[in-house]
Amino acid sequence: MSHPGAGAAPPPMIGMPLAITALALALGTFMQVLDSTIANVSLPTIAGNLGASTDQGTWVITAFAVSNGIGVPLTGWLMGRYGVVKIFVLSVLAFTIASFLCGIAWSLPSLIFFRVLQGGVSGPMIPGSQALLISIFPANKRATALGIWSITTLVAPICGPILGGFISDNYHWGWIFLINVPVGLLVTFLAWGNLKSRETPTRSLPIDTVGLGLLILWAGALQVMLDTGKDLNWFQSTQIVILAIVAAVGFVAFLIWELTDKHPIVDLTLFKSRNFALGSLVFCLGYAVFFANTLLMPLWLQTQIGYTAFWAGLVAAPTGAIAVLLTPFTARMMSRVDSRIIATIAFLAFSASYFLRAGFTADASFFNFVLPLLVQGIAMATFFLAMITLLLDGIPPQRIPSASGVSNFARITAGGFAASIVTTLWDRREALHQSRLADHATAFSPLLRGAMESLHRLGFPDLSAQAALTRSMVGQAYLLATDDIFYASGWLCLVLIGLIWLCRKAKSGGGTPVAAD
Repeated sequence: MSHPGAGAAPPPMIGMPLAITALALALGTFMQVLDSTIANVSLPTIAGNLGASTDQGTWVITAFAVSNGIGVPLTGWLMGRYGVVKIFVLSVLAFTIASFLCGIAWSLPSLIFFRVLQGGVSGPMIPGSQALLISIFPANKRATALGIWSITTLVAPICGPILGGFISDNYHWGWIFLINVPVGLLVTFLAWGNLKSRETPTRSLPIDTVGLGLLILWAGALQVMLDTGKDLNWFQSTQIVILAIVAAVGFVAFLIWELTDKHPIVDLTLFKSRNFALGSLVFCLGYAVFFANTLLMPLWLQTQIGYTAFWAGLVAAPTGAIAVLLTPFTARMMSRVDSRIIATIAFLAFSASYFLRAGFTADASFFNFVLPLLVQGIAMATFFLAMITLLLDGIPPQRIPSASGVSNFARITAGGFAASIVTTLWDRREALHQSRLADHATAFSPLLRGAMESLHRLGFPDLSAQAALTRSMVGQAYLLATDDIFYASGWLCLVLIGLIWLCRKAKSGGGTPVAAD
């Protein structure tokens, strides 16, 4: 059944209503993207306040990422069934309520539950804001609409770590979520008031409930396994073995069902296209490496180097600033230059950034930390546009929304998995380096004896001197573990360049890009 107003599309908006509505839609995008990064620098504060370890605190990040990824495939069905305006407004309102619940969370399990809710309901916010922005602007101003939308998706990651750090250092951490409440209510009021008469046509569509259930089952089981594995000694634990079996069986059942169902929630036949299959693989792996390192850097700076949350956020800010400046130039290049070249530039910049970080030392300055992030800004300005152009090349126009949903689901979910994996790898590498350093820190070591004598001269008794040396050794072990991950990330990015060149040549046809959230 179609919506009553399903005839001609409503005319573009003009004047003040256009400006107010565009601002509301941009704020909706800003909120969602902000919340994917704002908690990164606040993890040590949140975990400490709730009586949990920093490792357990990473659930706050991964829960949001995975539930958001699972919610993305539902977006197309929801908007086709109930209309873009209704679903966008309801999504913003639900996101606002979930943000309030996150802000008043009383324990880590309650916060994780509310973050799952927040990520799940936010799925329609970004595609909805993009579609509505395009619809309210005249055709000759579409570039302006996309420019507003793109800038908000790039500015939000800059503000997230800085704002999250400032709030965590000066106020209760709950305010990193509570600040969404007035903004969300404003966006809901303005968007519904100005857009309810512009609802899109609707039609009765079947939903693949079995496929959705299997997706939640295997993705959820795998995420819980990755998040709890290191605490339970991995496959020595019956719980981890059961979760692994559930994830594997659920994934196989999901593949079989989606390939045979008439209306699959995830259209796996898209992977028959070489560019889509290879492009999605590279997109997921590249984003996973980026997301993992985005989480690791502020964790290391705060737990080992002594940075406050605010200063850890300032270190990350240059990435977004450079990306905002360079993205307009990249967008213009996409229609003239092979996207494989642009993607190669992105991965070379990523690799250079990680290799620069792999040279960090214990006495590195603020500038030493910022420089690699400036280089990463070049990668951010080119990575998303190039990879999206590459993987959507050859996809028929009517299948592009589905292809965009599949690729974004895979990318977001991969980021959540990577966040869990990197914290486990970080701790394991630290334990390895600490054991190696301890092998050389014997009573017969001239270096150790000299350090002990220096501490004695400063007035440290034996136990205090030993504690200080042990703390120094642990810090050095974490430094070496961090450098190991940066080094491996740099090499992985170079390897991914080879996969890019197995794809067909592709250029932007001037269509609407599906930006990354």
